[in-house]
Amino acid sequence: VQLRASGGGSVQPGGSLRLSCTASGSISRIEDMGWYRQAPGKQRELVARISSSTSPTYVDPVKGRFTIFRDNAKNTVYLQMNDLKPEDTAVYYCNAAVAPFWLSPYSIYWGQGTLVTVSS
Repeated sequence: VQLRASGGGSVQPGGSLRLSCTASGSISRIEDMGWYRQAPGKQRELVARISSSTSPTYVDPVKGRFTIFRDNAKNTVYLQMNDLKPEDTAVYYCNAAVAPFWLSPYSIYWGQGTLVTVSS
């Protein structure tokens, strides 16, 4: 199973970006999918998560600005980021809980990270 993230880039404050992350390989079921970020000198932190059965959750700093959604047919999770702020600058990582085969347990997989830079 591989996760490939894309969509990062450089934007000015107030701008928007959409990140995407697609899982490929042997996939039977995907439960949780999420986005994390790691700013320079800081620990990786959760940004947003979405499961197959519950409403999305967000950390407080991004509520009202970021939206996470998924396309199950494409095994893809997205993060729409609006009204970006300099403090959103970080490497963004996706992860997913994937069961590779029928009745196999879920394992956590990570994407490679995509850099988001918000600066004037």
